[in-house]
Amino acid sequence: MEAVLGLRCQHAASAMEDKRNIQIIEWEDLDKKKFYVFSACLTMLIRVSMYPFTLIRTRLQVQKGKSLYSGTIDAFFKIRKAEGATGFYRGFLVNTFTMVSGLCYMTTYELTRKYVSNYNNNNTVKSVVAGGSASLVAQTITVPIDVISQHLMMQRKGKTMGRFKVQTYEGKRFPVFGQTREIISQIFKADGIKGFYRGYVASLLTYIPNSAAWWPFYHFYAEQLSNIVPTDCPHLIIQAVSGPLAAATASTLTNPMDVIRTRVQVEGKSSIILTFRQLIAEEGPWGLMKGLSARIILATPSTIVIVVGYEMLKKLSLRPELVDSRHW
Repeated sequence: MEAVLGLRCQHAASAMEDKRNIQIIEWEDLDKKKFYVFSACLTMLIRVSMYPFTLIRTRLQVQKGKSLYSGTIDAFFKIRKAEGATGFYRGFLVNTFTMVSGLCYMTTYELTRKYVSNYNNNNTVKSVVAGGSASLVAQTITVPIDVISQHLMMQRKGKTMGRFKVQTYEGKRFPVFGQTREIISQIFKADGIKGFYRGYVASLLTYIPNSAAWWPFYHFYAEQLSNIVPTDCPHLIIQAVSGPLAAATASTLTNPMDVIRTRVQVEGKSSIILTFRQLIAEEGPWGLMKGLSARIILATPSTIVIVVGYEMLKKLSLRPELVDSRHW
């Protein structure tokens, strides 16, 4: 994610830069090889630590009412008891392929910001356009991987919460590969190639607004905090607080569509509108908020790592000839 905080609406931007001595690292300042290597390492670290909450959120969103889990904490203890630690990582290996989309997201974001700056230097405009464009590219790559990994997340010991059920492969050395092949085969048999893009529109309607909302809120919170905290407060602290606040706000606003997206992909539904109506009829308006606490728990620490980590990542990736000219 973009390392620079502070709303750069010309006057506010220059004032904040003078106040905090913020030096912006732009795309052309980076050693791209270092940038991609460090990005991959950072992304993997975040995925390993936060994936259990992705699985919990997905199961909460798919279950009918509270038929299996009453909430995030209840789901955590029940999954650990019934399936062990490995139960939290169902579909993880498949999901790691979405790292490619993460790198594409960052590249698209940075290049789009650079392009938009030729026409408009307002930071909010650049962030909204770049964030939305980056999500469009990322979701095109991510959705097929998400569809497969979500069906693997739905597998419980001898049971399933989704449309497809796989063998347990007890005693096999690499059971995950057999289960993945089964899921892919069943999706293709049931829906053909389009089955791997089920929920694509719902994903775009979830993640483009989420990304587009995250950046303006990110800059908004950063600007407000910079006006409140003492002038000697490290800018990194402002980033670490602004990121989670923006993530919680964007998650709350987009959670209804995220619930619908998950159900469309896992349950094989073909209509966003019908899925919405069915959810409202069965569980009322609060059904649209299912999995929100898990989503915020997932977003908060990962956002801190992303925001602070991305700042450090860009500093580490700075082209050698520019290192001595920058002062932090």
